[in-house]
Amino acid sequence: MTYIHRSLERKFLKMSSSFKVVMVTGARQVGKSTMLKHLAQNTGRGYVSMDDSDVRELANRDPKLFFQMYQPPILIDEAQKAPALFEQIKILCDESDERGRFWLTGSQSKKLMKQAGDSLAGRIGVLKMYSLSAKEMEGRPDDILEDYTLPALLKRSEGRPDNNILDVYTRIWEGGMPDMISMDAELRREYWNSYIDAYLMRDAVDDNGIQDTEGFRKLLRACAAFSGELINYNDLGNAAGVSGATAKEWVKVLQTMGIIFLLEPYYNNELKRMIKTPKLYFCDTGLCAYLSSWTSRDTLMNGAASGHYLENYVVAEMLRNASYGEKKVNLNFYRDTNQKEIDLVLETDGQLHPFEIKRAASPERKVIRAFPLLEKSGKEIGAGGIICMTAKPFPIDAKNNMIPVNLL
Repeated sequence: MTYIHRSLERKFLKMSSSFKVVMVTGARQVGKSTMLKHLAQNTGRGYVSMDDSDVRELANRDPKLFFQMYQPPILIDEAQKAPALFEQIKILCDESDERGRFWLTGSQSKKLMKQAGDSLAGRIGVLKMYSLSAKEMEGRPDDILEDYTLPALLKRSEGRPDNNILDVYTRIWEGGMPDMISMDAELRREYWNSYIDAYLMRDAVDDNGIQDTEGFRKLLRACAAFSGELINYNDLGNAAGVSGATAKEWVKVLQTMGIIFLLEPYYNNELKRMIKTPKLYFCDTGLCAYLSSWTSRDTLMNGAASGHYLENYVVAEMLRNASYGEKKVNLNFYRDTNQKEIDLVLETDGQLHPFEIKRAASPERKVIRAFPLLEKSGKEIGAGGIICMTAKPFPIDAKNNMIPVNLL
């Protein structure tokens, strides 16, 4: 299979030149090992996987001997399976000033983050990887969109095909797991079925001690049904047959696994009467579509939930941009007790950029009427607009624009 360039490569290599240890975390099968193996080619860096039971047993029993056999610079895959290595890595880091000696991958777990934080504080940089973004699948450069003014959007659209609803919903339905590229619908169903059983359920039991796997599976499906909505732990618990408190704990587990994320509402001391409840989204819309039994792109695109899926997709693409880009970016949404809402608020360089997300190609301009409410925050309001199915960028007013989904 042809290697797909990942947007995280730039940031990873930069951190490897500054930190002695760099770890890439993320959900299972998003491409962590593949990226690091690619970057390690022809560099003399060794590779070892903790999936090998003999190697894992040695690493946990005798870390000193392990590192005599597998000397740095080294790439250690699935490092969370050998917690005894972390203390020895700390000792080896303190013996040398060499940067990037240890590259680690780890499927996200509370245990892994605690081990790394306790043993390697000040020595480790941690990055999170997601499944493939639209730009990665299309082989586009890592041009993170940071300027939402009309001239910048028009420049970005040069040489690009017009936005197309069929292409967008194909990406939404298929998701971005690297192993699934070129699979047909039948194979995709089998892939997701195996993914849930072999990884998610196993990790729920092994890493998080969850015994009620049937309830956990029901909660996972309930999360898919409520994607894009304000989270309600009692409703999720009812759907899974567990208490609201248990549902909240299990949602944290799914967050830690890199399956879902919670988008927090925007809040500062200048804004009054704001809600504090986050919204739930899936990191990969393909998994969300599978869990809700959407069997094709067209049934999803024409279904009642199509707007929710588009919103989830856009927010997830923005999350990737925020994680892989150079600038510090905060993603939130706005909602007050008067039910006034803004789908997405991007904060960077002291500016707030408000966005609505709509499935229409020509959404009504009045949907941005809540944008001025952000002025009460005391922050400067930058360019924003409506991310939608418009074919090309188009101005709404002096500051806001219709923004094609495929320009993200």
